[in-house]
Amino acid sequence: MNGVVGRTWAWARIGVLALLWGSTFLWIELALDALTPVQVTLSRCVLGSVTLLVACLASGHRLPRKRAVWGHIVVAAFFCNAVPFAMFSIGQQTIDSAVAGVLNATTPLWSLLIGVIIGSERGLPPARLAGLLLGFAGVVLILAPWRTTGSGGWGALAVVTAAASYAVGFAFMGRNLVGKGIPTISLSAAQLVAATALTALTLPAGGLTPIEISPKTLIAVVILGVVATGITFHLTYRIIAAEGATNAATVGYLLPVISVALGAIVLDEGLSLRIAVGMVVVLVGVALTRRHTRASAPVPAETPATVAPST
Repeated sequence: MNGVVGRTWAWARIGVLALLWGSTFLWIELALDALTPVQVTLSRCVLGSVTLLVACLASGHRLPRKRAVWGHIVVAAFFCNAVPFAMFSIGQQTIDSAVAGVLNATTPLWSLLIGVIIGSERGLPPARLAGLLLGFAGVVLILAPWRTTGSGGWGALAVVTAAASYAVGFAFMGRNLVGKGIPTISLSAAQLVAATALTALTLPAGGLTPIEISPKTLIAVVILGVVATGITFHLTYRIIAAEGATNAATVGYLLPVISVALGAIVLDEGLSLRIAVGMVVVLVGVALTRRHTRASAPVPAETPATVAPST
């Protein structure tokens, strides 16, 4: 009975994380109605870091103090927070939230490719290699370089860049931050604080534009920062630490489905046959790359796709 309850609770947590994470693209889309990409990125970093700092202090933990640890945190914040957060906001100016969610699911493909390049993935089985190639074929189908022109193509490329940046960040975090005896709440809070500082440096690039925030925009920004960034970022850390990267990767398969559903229901976004087929191809490719993989040491994430990370 305890085993059944445990599995039910595990799936419930994965479902909640997928719902929270998958809604990120909806809240970004709504926030962009009144804010610039820099303002959206900085807002979610500030609110997310404040949320986790309060949680960190309330739980009796402190931020890391060692300079070397903070050096690693800054690098992780750059690749796993500052860059992807900014790229999502830039990309969603010209592409739908549903497409952004689908392209975000390519993070494990980039993770595998990076592993092949740096030599951590050796003797790649045919099934995983086929999954890698198939997944990127799905990306090409979604991007449709033969027909997508103008800002829409650049928007999709920005989101793909975000997914690749997550992969780099996760690889770095797994090697330099996880399993070092530092509480996950301390790491996640510190990382969002560092991401806030990095994003603040970009304020001259559109972050100082005067704004008029409507109640709808304010609600979207608060939910994006507190729930979809702060809480989701830490919840992902906790799930990976408790259940391993392989189980947490399940979120990656649910994320694009939720982002597409929310985009259609809330924003009335359409989904072309080409993008729908591309999404299926990407997810099949991701599933193939997960074959014959063992549960690995906990690896933090901001997007579900890697462990396979915050939008």
